[in-house]
Amino acid sequence: MAALLRKSGKEATVMVPNDYPAFLKWMPGSEGVIIFRNNEEKARELILSVDLIFCLDYNALNRTENMEDDLRKATGNKILIDHHLEPVLADFDYYFSVVQVSSTSELVYRFAEGCSWLDFIDQEVATGLFVGIMTDTGSFSFSCNYPETFRITSLLIQTGINPEQIHRNVYDTYSENRLRLLGYCLSDKLTILKEFSTAYIALSKDELNRFHYQVGDTEGIVNYALSIEGIKIAVFLTERKDRIRLSFRSKGDLSVNRIAREHFNGGGHKNAAGGDSFNTLEVTVDKLKEILVQYKEEIDRS
Repeated sequence: MAALLRKSGKEATVMVPNDYPAFLKWMPGSEGVIIFRNNEEKARELILSVDLIFCLDYNALNRTENMEDDLRKATGNKILIDHHLEPVLADFDYYFSVVQVSSTSELVYRFAEGCSWLDFIDQEVATGLFVGIMTDTGSFSFSCNYPETFRITSLLIQTGINPEQIHRNVYDTYSENRLRLLGYCLSDKLTILKEFSTAYIALSKDELNRFHYQVGDTEGIVNYALSIEGIKIAVFLTERKDRIRLSFRSKGDLSVNRIAREHFNGGGHKNAAGGDSFNTLEVTVDKLKEILVQYKEEIDRS
């Protein structure tokens, strides 16, 4: 989006609440990203001075952590482009929210179409959009049942990008520590709750530190738990500095978005959602088990 805006003659800066995974830092434009947590004064000044704020891939200002207060004070119009369920539309001045699409990247492409900006979609822009579609669909294995997703993907490839190299850049650059952490999760930490068709993995800060955890090292681990035959819900819990982060996945019609939203201050998609707990890891695991009791009939029916 930032590259599109620049090519249309606008000034644009990318800002994120906190650091993002190393396996994305090869992407064009990543060197100019402002991380709010690392440079609050500069970030705050920018938020309060700009004319437009594009809010991408989140649907409520409370999802932006420490940026929330400044975003609410900002005088620039806030434009939402997002595909998650139940957006808080009152937080934004304008919105382009479609939950039936693969990714926010797909909506950015359609936004460019609507602005007659397709000529600006060169390899730089196409690379970013392709990564967004590829990662949000698990390399085109879910959330991609619509022909439009493949139409847009085809047009991006026609710009000359290399999908195989992009895939390798994202998925084939694991550190040794990340791979050993994955092995530990599967061999030592995977817990199966057969009566609820649920699997979960819970990691403490000490366990993360043992494997020299870096942002992004736990990405995708929850999907291994969901891949077990007979498992309908998978949960990955990690202890952070001030909270427990929960990542939910489900199969079929089971809505983990509802569990995340109603019980863990979160949200997302029907089959993929996230949330937070401000209790200890042990208390959070116990709470999760109690919640599953409430959903047992729904789990059994699915």
